[in-house]
Amino acid sequence: MNIISASDARRGSTRIAAIGIAAIVGLLLVAAILLFLNLPDANVFNARVERLFVENDDLTGPAEIRLLEILAQSGTTFSDVLTSYRRIIFVLLVFATALLVAALVFLVTILGLNRRMGEIERQGIQVASLLISREQGVVYLNDMEFKLSGAAIETLGVLAEARMDDDVLSGAEIESMIQGKPAAECDEAAGATRIKRLRDGLGNQIVAELLVKTIARKGYMLSIDKSVIRMV
Repeated sequence: MNIISASDARRGSTRIAAIGIAAIVGLLLVAAILLFLNLPDANVFNARVERLFVENDDLTGPAEIRLLEILAQSGTTFSDVLTSYRRIIFVLLVFATALLVAALVFLVTILGLNRRMGEIERQGIQVASLLISREQGVVYLNDMEFKLSGAAIETLGVLAEARMDDDVLSGAEIESMIQGKPAAECDEAAGATRIKRLRDGLGNQIVAELLVKTIARKGYMLSIDKSVIRMV
């Protein structure tokens, strides 16, 4: 993959994430400020009760005083409840901010991965080394080790030899080289089946599809630099 384009893509994704996070935090901050400004004052009930005491000097009877005490206690309770509501709203806003930021980060990450996969699909898999060990039935692709069947090893070996000569092999030609028969006597479908089993043996669908390329109307070839291929 082109290093400059990859770094540019990462910087672009980081910039988008930073702008998105700033927008989310700013929007929720404005919403929180407006919400808290429009909530009633926690002491509004106590203020009304105090006003009753001040404006009604004739409320001196035991029953009236008891009623005012109950109202004062209710005002204190209302104030405590409203304060707890403010705390709950604040916690919910913080939680919502964290969820939105996490969702945005995941979205940007997924977009970045999709962009990288698009780059890989356009340019092919970057293989630094491909070692085929026929005796052990093992293929070492970069840092990955694949245990393959004998038939899959033979198929990969034929493709590797063809890649050395810059050849594209049809299914019949692959079958011919493995069986030691003329290509005219071999079935195209048999070679295609060998390619499918090789890809299945490699396991990772992305690696398999990008490593063993299908050339329309021509056949199959390894999509790697022939200088990295080694066979033992």
